[in-house]
Amino acid sequence: MTQVIVALDVDTIKREEELLRALKGVIVWYKVGLRLFTAHGKRAVDLVRKSGGKVFLDLKLHDIPQTVAHAVSEAQKLGVDAVSLHLLGGHDMVRAAADVSPRPRLWGVTVLTSMGPKDVQLIHPDARVPALVESLARLGKDAGADATICSPSDVAELRRRLPSLDLKFVTPGIRPRGASLDDQARVTTPGEAAALGIDYVVVGRPITRAPDPRKAALDILAEMQAAAPGALVRPRGARRDA
Repeated sequence: MTQVIVALDVDTIKREEELLRALKGVIVWYKVGLRLFTAHGKRAVDLVRKSGGKVFLDLKLHDIPQTVAHAVSEAQKLGVDAVSLHLLGGHDMVRAAADVSPRPRLWGVTVLTSMGPKDVQLIHPDARVPALVESLARLGKDAGADATICSPSDVAELRRRLPSLDLKFVTPGIRPRGASLDDQARVTTPGEAAALGIDYVVVGRPITRAPDPRKAALDILAEMQAAAPGALVRPRGARRDA
């Protein structure tokens, strides 16, 4: 069942509050990322929780195992529902985070959707995006991550190559057809993502910078519903004509 996460990539509490009011009853999950969290910290998280939403704290943790484990523990105290970490941090780092109890869900980043082939070749001259994504997805699952963050264009191949892992997917890089790609290199439309059965899709600017964010969100939900009837999670009471 596909759920939409709206990326609150804004820098003021006022704008966050405006978006939360506009999207109440339409969206359940919200991403609080580096921009908003470094500007307002716990207050940004508390506003989402107060509105009845769930928080994906997208800080992409990447450090030595003990430091990341402590950060995951602090994220739990904040009351967030999921937190991201870079799988490039290695098996021991991910395992240390997974061993924290209680903890939020751990969503592991493979290769950023802003990165293309030339970027990953800077890591190693022979590196290729698909192979690196597959290797990191396997590492994350083996080490205890709850879901894999990758480009939606990687999902079908990962399912084909790693069928026994029963991977869950969180995918940024979602753009309605005709929308600006901004800084994303590998993107997919909302309908295509829903048809793939992706668990969570992260959508930011197509909703948050729209003249009417509520309508933009509903349009995206409608596109997903049309592409994959019955595969979309809607908040209770949400209506297409709301």
